[in-house]
Amino acid sequence: MGTFKIEGGHRLSGEITPQGAKNEALQILCAVLLTAEEVTIHNIPNIVDVNKLISILEDLGVKIQKKSKGSYTFKADDVNLDYLQSEQFKQDGRGLRGSIMLVGPLLARFGKGYIPKPGGDKIGRRRLDTHFEGFINLGAKFRYNKEEYFYGVEADKLQGTYMLLDEASVTGTANILMAAVLAEGKTTIYNAACEPYLQQLCKMLNRMGAKISGVGSNLLEIEGVKELGGTEHTMLPDMIEIGSWIGLAAMTRSELTIKNVSWEDLGQIPTVFRKLGIQLEQKGDDIYIPEHKNGYEIQNYIDGSILTIADAPWPGLTPDLLSIILVVATQAKGEVLIHQKMFESRLFFVDKLLDMGAKIILCDPHRATVIGHNFKSTLKATTMTSPDIRAGVSLLIAALSAKGTSTIHNIEQIDRGYEDIDTRLQAIGAKITRV
Repeated sequence: MGTFKIEGGHRLSGEITPQGAKNEALQILCAVLLTAEEVTIHNIPNIVDVNKLISILEDLGVKIQKKSKGSYTFKADDVNLDYLQSEQFKQDGRGLRGSIMLVGPLLARFGKGYIPKPGGDKIGRRRLDTHFEGFINLGAKFRYNKEEYFYGVEADKLQGTYMLLDEASVTGTANILMAAVLAEGKTTIYNAACEPYLQQLCKMLNRMGAKISGVGSNLLEIEGVKELGGTEHTMLPDMIEIGSWIGLAAMTRSELTIKNVSWEDLGQIPTVFRKLGIQLEQKGDDIYIPEHKNGYEIQNYIDGSILTIADAPWPGLTPDLLSIILVVATQAKGEVLIHQKMFESRLFFVDKLLDMGAKIILCDPHRATVIGHNFKSTLKATTMTSPDIRAGVSLLIAALSAKGTSTIHNIEQIDRGYEDIDTRLQAIGAKITRV
């Protein structure tokens, strides 16, 4: 189990560039299975979860060539479907939540897709019903081996249809969409997710020859085509990492520039941080965060009541940033209620912040009230274990602002979502060592 040693309390300065978007990568990489032609993808992050998916694609028989840092070509012209029934696939697929999105492309192109029950972060229940109900609506037959926790869908031919999703699931929408592009006839997906990463997938599929309309809305219409061709695609910067660096700058009262953030795709993120009192400036496509010498003050609602920050489907705030926002609030002036609606275990890292001296009331599994210190009392260094990717980075930010030397174990969780995080933080002045 890897460990970070962090000497906190230092001001940081300089520029940091966000990696390619993890959540986009997991969708885009699965989409290469939809064509026998070559697909070139740029800005792929070098992180554990993405590399696991690339390895699974390679084991499936996809020809993969690395062209340069973050740029690969993929050619799925000789896919080994027998691998899907192997013990190796059952083991590899379990370790990666994003592996579920292999099913849609495989079903669409080869008439069958299988997946073991995926793992991933222990942040609460994340059901797969939306995915498989969508496939069944398209005409697939579903089967499930309870003893092996192994799912499968099969179909001689997929048929376009109308469907109203029970939830605006990002991965569910992506999976159903990838199946529908090769179905016969027209498919309508209502209550579709419309995150920028899903928009990116739609644009890529359309360049490959798909016919998707309504991109960016919650009503997608797909006219099925017989086959797709190759394309070239560049991924967006990771908005979760961008939010993490905004939080880092505020907590350490540092002057930072976050480069090439794709402002038009950030949605509510800048607005929410400004509600916490954090100053952000747009400089071209960069975010400039000045040194907050006098701290930052949380806004109240116009009637004077305490601010609530909650997650919601796009264009609402992504749930992946709530743990970062919670940590940032611990040193703000004022109070805020954090409401994590989607996952019932994602706030269970709060006890570690309490050990560091934060003032937080965990109201229930979904809500926490934070009373900020206004930098009158710094967080104290401690030893902790990273429970998941986002909580791990939140604790890392807390440690970088704390007085003393902190230890974070199980940093493999952080490595699943953040590329070379220690090296990149060292470049802007952080005192962090990987043990």
